[in-house]
Amino acid sequence: MKVVSLRPDNPREDGVFKVEFSNGQSLLLSTDYLNESVDLISFKQDLLEGGWEISSREEEALRFASNCYKAEKVALRLIARAEQSSLGLSAKLEKRGIAAAVAKTVIARLLDRGLLDDARYAELWVRSCLARKTPSPLWLLVSLGKRGIDRDSSSNAIRKVLDEETEYSLLLRYIDKMDVLEKGWKLRSLLRYEGFSFEILNRFFDTQ
Repeated sequence: MKVVSLRPDNPREDGVFKVEFSNGQSLLLSTDYLNESVDLISFKQDLLEGGWEISSREEEALRFASNCYKAEKVALRLIARAEQSSLGLSAKLEKRGIAAAVAKTVIARLLDRGLLDDARYAELWVRSCLARKTPSPLWLLVSLGKRGIDRDSSSNAIRKVLDEETEYSLLLRYIDKMDVLEKGWKLRSLLRYEGFSFEILNRFFDTQ
């Protein structure tokens, strides 16, 4: 098979090309997703000489880059709607029929560009959760882990959101929702297990 045409598709998108094959098929791709087996400079010279005869490996690389470009468009639409985690976005892409290898490549690229940021997602998720629920710090940590956020990023996000006054307010709300049995069973130990800091617990129990 030959590539008979290779031209920029959109002047507003650097590195995006439309590729046309000798069998009439065409595809769009971004050079960001082309591997080292494909040399566009050589392609252009071959095209001037009547067409670029591609190997199966080169065709596979072109089609993979095209699939990544299409998957990136889907990912960017999802990100535009709401902040995403890398794990959550990967699951959404694969649910839409996008191959795991393609999803992984796109997510790595979005992370490099700062369009996807698990630390930023974690912080926004914690703030949103606190506005709707009365969770313990431990519950927040475990829940972020289930969303694919590593422990360090999760802990940093929780510490950033739970300043002294926010954590103290959360502690009061959390105690208020506990049942009588829980309140009577080594309350301080239970609250410490749930992740509340020593400083906040000291502040609370010093007032009792």
